[in-house]
Order: sequence, then structure tokens, then C-alpha cells
Amino acid sequence: MISEETANRICEQIAEGRSLRSILKDPGMPASSTVFKALAADKSFAEQYARAREAQADALFDEILDIADESSRDTYTDENGNERTDQEVVARSRIRIDARKWMAGKLRPKVYGDKVSTELTGPNGGPLEIKEIRRVVVDPSKE
Repeated sequence: MISEETANRICEQIAEGRSLRSILKDPGMPASSTVFKALAADKSFAEQYARAREAQADALFDEILDIADESSRDTYTDENGNERTDQEVVARSRIRIDARKWMAGKLRPKVYGDKVSTELTGPNGGPLEIKEIRRVVVDPSKE
């Protein structure tokens, strides 16, 4: 199992937006299998971990704004003195934003997930028709 101090450290860093994988690479951290066993065995740690994952979604959402607002590297000056857009930097920022949007949506779907609604309509977009179908079974032995 893992100590309370280690569990707290893991959860604090997850809540700040770090991935579990990167946290467990830090010196003194347990193997991922040890963490998953502790999550299965310790209800208190599992609840703390779940709250940390929700906070992680909020941290990722905040990072989206930071990435979108950071434009200092979006342009460069070419050899002729012309300002150019660095398409690679812009594309990389888009990928970083999309990854965080996806992950936040998975961690907290009710808050950051795509809203999905289903609408049922009848023929030609009209209302649904509800029909009652009754099936009568005739007992051949009574005839």
C-alpha cells in the first residue's frame, strides 16, 4: 500500500493538472500497479482521488484559456523582415487545447462534456404517432 502522505501528494498534483503517469515518474513515487491496488483497497483514497480528478478537469479547463491567450510565439520575422505566422506553433496550440477539452469532458462530462440531446419525430418531421396494438390469441382447443 501507499502512505497517506504519498496519497495526498498524488492527489494534490493531479488536482493541479498533472497526469498520474508523470507524477509516478518522480523520485520516491510508487509503481502504478501499487497505486491502483491502493485505490481498490482504500475507500478514503479512492474518494480523494476521484475529487482530485474532478479538480484536474477544472485545471485543464483553465489551461485552455492560458494556451489560447498566449500568442507571443505565434509570429516570427523572416529573413526579409516580414512578420509571418508560425503555423507549427498555432497548430500545436490547437492540439494542446483540443486534448485538454477532450480530457476535461471525459473527467467531468456533466460540466465540460458535449451536450447530447435526442429528439424523436414522426414521418416528415411531424409528431410521433403512438398506436396501441392488441394481439388476440385464440385457443384452438376451445373451438
